Amino acid sequence: MPTTKGYATPNAQSPLAPFNFTRREPGPTEIAVEILYCGVCHSDLHMIRNEWGNSIYPMVPGHEIVGRVTAAGSAVTKFKVGGIAAIGVIVDSCRQCAPCARGEEHYCDEGPTLTYAATDRVDGTITMGGYSSNYVVDERFAHLVPANLDLAAVAPLLCAGITTYSPLRHWKVGPGMKVGIVGLGGLGHMALKFAHSFGAHTVQFTTNLRKREDALRLGADEVVLSSDADAMKGHFKSFDFILDAAAAPHSLDPYTALLKQDATMALVGLPDKFPVLNVGNLIFKRAALSGSMIGGMPETQEMLDYCGQHNIVSDVEVIPIQKINEAYERMLRQDVKYRFVIDMSSL
Repeated sequence: MPTTKGYATPNAQSPLAPFNFTRREPGPTEIAVEILYCGVCHSDLHMIRNEWGNSIYPMVPGHEIVGRVTAAGSAVTKFKVGGIAAIGVIVDSCRQCAPCARGEEHYCDEGPTLTYAATDRVDGTITMGGYSSNYVVDERFAHLVPANLDLAAVAPLLCAGITTYSPLRHWKVGPGMKVGIVGLGGLGHMALKFAHSFGAHTVQFTTNLRKREDALRLGADEVVLSSDADAMKGHFKSFDFILDAAAAPHSLDPYTALLKQDATMALVGLPDKFPVLNVGNLIFKRAALSGSMIGGMPETQEMLDYCGQHNIVSDVEVIPIQKINEAYERMLRQDVKYRFVIDMSSL
């Protein structure tokens, strides 16, 4: 393939800058995609700054990809040249273990191959992400996009969308349930939209009441200021399920205190510092604290189809790639509603 244009960082201290590299030609079951839009995830910032200690450089971030198929291998059946494809957080797995056989490739026993900063199972190179002009991926790890959805607003569904859809489905959130959402950012606003769409009585927790009107617009039945002790006490032992989507370090105890007997709190945000937990809030109610990450390939397609049927997309601000470093700083200040998406034509 011709040279791929992208934005990369050479180390944890440097900003992203233009970077050229090459990708392989697509194999028999692979497609090549011209990237149209790529979402900006908070984990991209964690990764480029090596805040989780597993980064590989040079790094081209980006795992919320929507693009147009430009080439398809001889055995490809799902996509045609000219069609739209979406690529998320993982691009391969062992395909043989029990989780992979269940369509839960993200829990692959050998570990899934990440869209960037991972060793490619095909050729042993380091994967380079979606802040670039194209991508090559096996069709199993790419998804069809409903034609009625705005493509820029679809991009964050490949991470923020599936990361929140999956646990809400797994714990069977629906009518008659009281559900709490912690955090109203890129993940939280999608969790709010989905929980409302599934018919649950949905409560948005926030540290900033300036977000109240937005939370109500996005589907919240109630908005609670988490620093208001009286307001929190009013919801004591009343929640069937709480989804914690906050990426910044914070205490879990105020929320586990709100769980009913046998209720669950699931974590999807991954802060760089882990909290100390009052386990009494769990033990004395047989409550559960759990975690969840993205979703398998079948569930991701299910989520996209659901979004197409119910016209659900992310709230996005589209930016040129040249503003990516500025966007990271704004993201840290929570100055985005609610997800940056890069228009890759700006390359």
